Amino acid sequence: MADSPISPPPGEPIGARPDLPVCVRHPDRATGLRCVRCDRPACPECLREASVGYQCVDCVNEGRSTVRRPRTFVGAEFSQRMVVTPVLIAVNVLMYAITALQAGDLMRNQSSPLFLDFVMWTRAVAAGDEWWRLVTSGFLHYGPAHLALNMIALYVLGRDLEPVFGKLRFSAVYLVSLLGGGVAVYLFGGVDTFVAGASGAVYGLMGAMLVAVLRLKLNPGPALGVIGLNVVLSFTLPGISLLGHLGGLVIGAAVTAGLVYAPVQKRDNWQTSAVVGAFVLLVVLAFVRTGQLV
Repeated sequence: MADSPISPPPGEPIGARPDLPVCVRHPDRATGLRCVRCDRPACPECLREASVGYQCVDCVNEGRSTVRRPRTFVGAEFSQRMVVTPVLIAVNVLMYAITALQAGDLMRNQSSPLFLDFVMWTRAVAAGDEWWRLVTSGFLHYGPAHLALNMIALYVLGRDLEPVFGKLRFSAVYLVSLLGGGVAVYLFGGVDTFVAGASGAVYGLMGAMLVAVLRLKLNPGPALGVIGLNVVLSFTLPGISLLGHLGGLVIGAAVTAGLVYAPVQKRDNWQTSAVVGAFVLLVVLAFVRTGQLV
């Protein structure tokens, strides 16, 4: 049997042969081995087995950095690791914990000062100095059951969408949908209605799921069934913000359509334009509504 290509000749240590070149990473080590890619001398510790022969650590790292990672139909690098979804869940849970602690009551956390400052209240937004309520209300919840339902839905949808959309695109769909839900309440809701919850953003993810299924030409039945059931519940259950749900659903679907149907050529530019365009439209509508209320 032949000797291993990274083994020294029998009975003669590598370091004992001054006629051999030294390892490029370890000048104190003489070696008779070379990298098959760059042909530089390398000691056994600095070599890695490749498809053909052995390559040095530097060439292996360089090869990994130049390999193109697979991309999804949206143009994002596919990754099974979720980051945005758990962060969003953590932020929502943290906000609930703070409001419950301030209120001194897990079930009536809406009486906390932070909740009252961040909840969606049309009259306060129309005054022109509390625009943050359009967004911050999407991170508040009325009690633990409301929080749990939205976070479970967020996890289930995020588990499927974030790996395909990527962190940046997924975040854009979520946040613009959240804003869409708040603006819908602001445009069509009562002046003294108080609305909170991540439902607008969650419905936006439902819309994103439906558009993605249609783009991939898969069976849309399950997605349509889930959306239909939730819309029916929004109509029938008391205390549910139908406007916030529908606003998030429409905006989420529209933004996602801009992402998945963008031309491959200059796709990033088209997708950025779709997200920015939706955001600008919502801001303009909010300003128009303010002019009508003032």
